[in-house]
Amino acid sequence: METIRIPNSATYSPVALTDLIFAAPLASRLLIGATLPGRLVQVAAAGAYIGCAIGDWASRRGVRKIDFLETFSADVQNMEEMPGSRRHEDIRRFSEELMDIYAPVKRGRDSVAADVNERLTSYIAGITGQRVETSSAIRNVTLARFMMPFAAGSCDILSGDVAVFRPSGVFEPHILAHEFSHRKGYLKELEAQALGYLSLSTSRDPQLRQSALAERVYRNLRVLDGDDPQRYGELLDETPLSGDVLEDFRRLRPPDRGTGVVSRAMKEMYDQRMKLTGQNGLSDYDRGFTNFLYTYENAVA
Repeated sequence: METIRIPNSATYSPVALTDLIFAAPLASRLLIGATLPGRLVQVAAAGAYIGCAIGDWASRRGVRKIDFLETFSADVQNMEEMPGSRRHEDIRRFSEELMDIYAPVKRGRDSVAADVNERLTSYIAGITGQRVETSSAIRNVTLARFMMPFAAGSCDILSGDVAVFRPSGVFEPHILAHEFSHRKGYLKELEAQALGYLSLSTSRDPQLRQSALAERVYRNLRVLDGDDPQRYGELLDETPLSGDVLEDFRRLRPPDRGTGVVSRAMKEMYDQRMKLTGQNGLSDYDRGFTNFLYTYENAVA
């Protein structure tokens, strides 16, 4: 089988290069009272960043991407609307399956990331006949967390830098699979959601599979709650979820979460950015993702 290796050199830097580019002058000013050292660091980081991005771009030119419509009978612009009754059925069915197989993940984050990356690589290779090997390095701290307070993780599409912003319990393997899909060149959010789910849900590792199930249940809940945290809590109480899993679902969308001005503005900007790139907006994370699965599963039934 052909193998394409994308270096993702930037992901091995101790500090995110983009953080150095933006923060070095300010940090230099605050710490030593002069901006010149920070400017020098900024220029060096920018040069390294550009070099890493060019190296990754050159490697990606040989990648055979999945044609979603041909492979799954659905893509960003071609999906059937999932009926509300089916969403309730999905929530019940996959919540029960999740609780049947659930076990707390004892492995460290780096170990989980390596397993998720290998599973995603193998799944894509099974479709394209090509292994696209990428870094499994992840960050816990990055400035992107403050720019996107509503997000659980991020991926810099130029450098491949991936960050997970907070512990997410059962959801974390899927968050990693989503971001690693971006790292492999799948830039649309719905495609990353779908590849993350399909790769993990077909894994022999129950701890990867349970994360995919949790994501599917959560996204259906988000469609049904109508962006109302209180309604989300009511729907959650009707599920068979319990224990640590239930707490993970509550933590991901707490009932008392306020929506600040900055967060609202960033979400609106991100929604418009997605639409400008041929996507449907933030709805691709939940409504689009679940409609995609509904369409695909109807096609293969």
